[in-house]
Amino acid sequence: MKEKMVPKYVQLKQEILSWIVSGKMKPDEKIPTEHEIANQFQLSRHTVRQALGELEKEGWLYKIQGSGTFVSRPKSKEQVDTKTIGIITTYISDYIFPHIVRGAEETLREKGYRLLLASTNNDKQREKEQLEEMIREPLSGLIIEPTKSAQGNPNLGYYLSLDNLHIPYVMINARYLEVSCPCVKMDDEQGGFLLTDHLIRLGHRRIAGFFKTDDLQGVDRLRGFIRAHQQHEMPVATDYLLSYATEEKMTKPLEVARQFLQRPKGERPTAFVCYNDELAILLLEVIRQQGLSVPDDLSIVGFDDSTFATATEVKLTTIRHPKMEMGIEAAQLLIQMIEQPTAETIRDIIYKPELIVRNSTKEI
Repeated sequence: MKEKMVPKYVQLKQEILSWIVSGKMKPDEKIPTEHEIANQFQLSRHTVRQALGELEKEGWLYKIQGSGTFVSRPKSKEQVDTKTIGIITTYISDYIFPHIVRGAEETLREKGYRLLLASTNNDKQREKEQLEEMIREPLSGLIIEPTKSAQGNPNLGYYLSLDNLHIPYVMINARYLEVSCPCVKMDDEQGGFLLTDHLIRLGHRRIAGFFKTDDLQGVDRLRGFIRAHQQHEMPVATDYLLSYATEEKMTKPLEVARQFLQRPKGERPTAFVCYNDELAILLLEVIRQQGLSVPDDLSIVGFDDSTFATATEVKLTTIRHPKMEMGIEAAQLLIQMIEQPTAETIRDIIYKPELIVRNSTKEI
């Protein structure tokens, strides 16, 4: 409750709502009195009354004359036949995400479901806000891409609330370690292995790796990179290995790649393994700026087989990402959970990676 630009009653409303959706306060539990809340947050009774009034109007609270204000019970599926599914991804309009969303949307529409779409911009606070927004809706289910999945889950309370409210959900690309929902994802470790193994078989021994490790996809791709070296009994050159965070993706890998390429010819890497195609394209420009060419001076591989992979004269060797197929299967899986809730436990869907070899790699 420190943001000055947000009205105080809105801040209070969000705080009380977080008590409800996180499970801190249970259905039919009496909330503190106006006087107690006003004292706790050093607010006027008018501000408290305004916040509680809105929550009551939205159906989160109800009053019993002479007894106080209580947390409402969630409406049952018989009371609300919503046919609405929410999708929360890290991004909506960037990279491979439009294809995933399109696949899910087409499947949901065919089955008569409405779609609510939101993104977290890969920010955990934003994920919290989007989960709060979605839980307010009368949802049938959710498809969620976790935000910075390798950095823990500070929003676990909201996921437990989904369980408490009997709202089924499926995760895509990765799954938080603490939750047990089905997940639709790539075998990212095997993908990282295939890319690195391909380069080693071409004779490369000085291989630089660039991995975004605030999500589990990047962590697993790094594991595959290391495993390929180990399987070929070849040491990983740790001074050629870079881990970076989302916020650094446009700066740190480019600067480090530039430093690698400025080393003497006998010491610089002969190949780059990139976290994804987007990074590979950025590093292509760094390579050109150093007066080098791909694949004659240096081989480079991406990941995802996105539109970036064939967008320049250098066509990237990469790993195919299922994209639309992932969206379709995530939607089908969730619909099955909604419409057949007593069915057997639904298993994860894990895609086997496929290596796509193009002209960005060369034998040395």
